Amino acid sequence: MDEGDTEDSQQWSGNVRRQMWKTICQRTALNTTLSPTERALYAALAPTPSTAAVLKAVCRTWEEHLWVVVSIACEERPSLGLARIARECFRESGLGTLEGSAASEAGMVPDEGVEEEWEEDVKQMLEALEAVQVAEGAPADHPYHISQLHIILDKTDELLESFANGLQEGIYVSAPEYPALTRFFAHLCLFLQLIDMPVSPLATQVILEAYLRVLESAGQRELFAMYTGALGDNAVERYALFLTSLELSGGMHERRLALTRAREHGLGIEREAIVMAERTIEKTFTEILPPVKGPLPSIIGLEPAATDAEILLLRSIEWTTFLESTYDTALEQANVILRYFLGRGRIQLSKMLLDMLPPELGSLPEPEDQATEFMHYRQIFNVWGLLARVVETQALEQPQMNKETRLAWLDDYKTLVEQAREQVIKLLTTDWLMSDAEVHNGDRRRRDLSRIRQIYIPELIIRLHSILVDSRGRIPENMKHALSLVNIVADSRYRLYEDFSKQDGRRLGDSLGAVRQAVLAGLEGGGSDRSRILTVYYPSSTEKVTLRSTSIGDGFSARWTQVCMVRALGVGSMLALLNT
Repeated sequence: MDEGDTEDSQQWSGNVRRQMWKTICQRTALNTTLSPTERALYAALAPTPSTAAVLKAVCRTWEEHLWVVVSIACEERPSLGLARIARECFRESGLGTLEGSAASEAGMVPDEGVEEEWEEDVKQMLEALEAVQVAEGAPADHPYHISQLHIILDKTDELLESFANGLQEGIYVSAPEYPALTRFFAHLCLFLQLIDMPVSPLATQVILEAYLRVLESAGQRELFAMYTGALGDNAVERYALFLTSLELSGGMHERRLALTRAREHGLGIEREAIVMAERTIEKTFTEILPPVKGPLPSIIGLEPAATDAEILLLRSIEWTTFLESTYDTALEQANVILRYFLGRGRIQLSKMLLDMLPPELGSLPEPEDQATEFMHYRQIFNVWGLLARVVETQALEQPQMNKETRLAWLDDYKTLVEQAREQVIKLLTTDWLMSDAEVHNGDRRRRDLSRIRQIYIPELIIRLHSILVDSRGRIPENMKHALSLVNIVADSRYRLYEDFSKQDGRRLGDSLGAVRQAVLAGLEGGGSDRSRILTVYYPSSTEKVTLRSTSIGDGFSARWTQVCMVRALGVGSMLALLNT
């Protein structure tokens, strides 16, 4: 062997007797005197269309049938090329030019017609697998087999759209392979997108939505944000819908963590928090909780326990309080929730909401109307707390107190009563929850605010009356304060009398009863001289004229004051007074 032969022997080369070897295998496979197993062995060594039947005869699974088709296709393709080379080399220069590289390169490209014919044959063989019968394993119509076939045939669009339609029709839901199937198709969609292959957006969305439901039902919340991020424009809404499903099952830490995952997978965390809160509030208002309408609720006595729906609404504010960038939205949503709770007389729930909110919300200057409304809610709860402390402190008085203890108690009691009186008067005289700002849903907002005033303004007036009258024995000047409160209620500048609704609740009659109580209590130190009370209440002659002149100024205000005094002093005494 010369040096050139040695070099050639060290290079990769094909089977120079390939055709002879293939022919022998083919003839052996077709020999019917041999056993089926031996024939199949030789057919597998050199698969050809003529030996396909021998191979299929021993196939038991769908995968084996697929292997036969693919093996024949892979074997036939180089055979066609080699046959072309042999023909051209012999025709041009005889067998001697077989060693020439130029002829080899020219012969590597088969005729276009031969190429198309080969592709069509392979396609038909593959399509025949859709109905092939198998002895073992999954049938041909198994979703995975259908998927394999469509991917091989480059029909992925048709495959994905067909599976998406099946999902929408509920065909696969009951199948035991449903979770794994949706996971496979979801990953297929994502892989095709990754390699920049066109995929139907609608089919992708349907498939990813199905897989997200699988993850959700399996409790795999840590994966949810990652797959939701692949939804594109719908990602924020869909992840918000998932977060809504947490409802009361997740604590604040879990909610914060779920929101943080949104940022890790390309979802806007601020937008996600806002949408989440909006969806929860919308769901509770439209689907669960009753609307704020009908008779005014009573706020006297114990409140019933909070329902799950109310707790869900209460906790919806958590989403927008995790980030300072969403505090302005939290402020607006807190006002919406407070309007609902207060409009239904749910004082304790409203207080719980205020306690949940970050202190920074109280210092936000914008939006101005929202900031003012929120300040008014904090104001009434401050007043409500002072009134409760007065009652608690009053209950601490004991007959067995020594002088020093009693003086200390009385000093605390006087301070609290005075603070409560000042804060109530301040609330009554500063347009509490009266807004003329033009905002979205402005009419509904004004109705809600008016309802809240009708519930709480009369209650504050009556409670202050009661505290001032009850404390007159220890703080004598409170008798005058109790009587002067009527002036504030009747003052046309504040229009507080308009908040005494005709609906059930604290009516005008209740307030008149409190005034009568104050007047009668004032008579205790002055005998039966009822004019003495009027002298205290109306110290100037100008106020007497105002009382008489029902047609001057705000007639309703003056008439309301007259009614108060008629109820308190009696009709005969009032007429005698007006005639003097």
